Amino acid sequence: MSTRTLEIRVAGLPVQIVRKPIKNLHLGVYPPNGRVRVAVPTRVSDQAVRLAVIGKLGWIKRQRARFAEQPRQARREMVSGESHYYLGRRYRLRVVFRPGPGRVVQRGRTILELQVPDGADVDRRERVLLRWYRSRLRELIPPLMGKWGRALDVSVADWRIKRMKTKWGACTVNARRVWVNLELAKKPSQCLEYILVHELCHLLERHHTALFTALMDQHLPQWRSRRQELNSAPLAHESWAY
Repeated sequence: MSTRTLEIRVAGLPVQIVRKPIKNLHLGVYPPNGRVRVAVPTRVSDQAVRLAVIGKLGWIKRQRARFAEQPRQARREMVSGESHYYLGRRYRLRVVFRPGPGRVVQRGRTILELQVPDGADVDRRERVLLRWYRSRLRELIPPLMGKWGRALDVSVADWRIKRMKTKWGACTVNARRVWVNLELAKKPSQCLEYILVHELCHLLERHHTALFTALMDQHLPQWRSRRQELNSAPLAHESWAY
């Protein structure tokens, strides 16, 4: 799919316009800073986009205000006593220096023990923790993929995990590939399920149309509350959006 992107300003707000071969205009406001993006059919003029944005200025400003108020974590220093999250629960980090490869051990429901060699710097400690998060997601995703693949009667050719700065998930429809943001390991499990259902529904309807919303309503009626839960949770130092 070919796309063309440019930026205009409307009432002082930068607005990104993405033109591609679609049928309808889609306007979105994205965390962490309220970026405004409008996807439009290729023949829609800048003036038509401007009018559409002006008509939604009140809603846009409310969304931007909500994102501005959303709590954010400070940059993690990877030291003992620091708070980290796994599946929506807060854990205290316990750093233990020991010989051998780095690993994370979950101690009950309150402690994540980060075991690293002497001299491991902040970046190395973080890599060990992120590797642990990735391994947890690799365990959590397959059962959910199987459950919702059967419910929606769809199949994926591949799914992958990566750190993303603009989305919680993505679906490459032509390749039937689903991408999952690594940060979802920190969020409640129902949020991970919501993102997977969302992306699988894109295999049935590529765009966020009325049909797409109807599919979400039919198969996961509580999806709006889960989206709200996900978007109201504290953002990491590097913030993610959906």
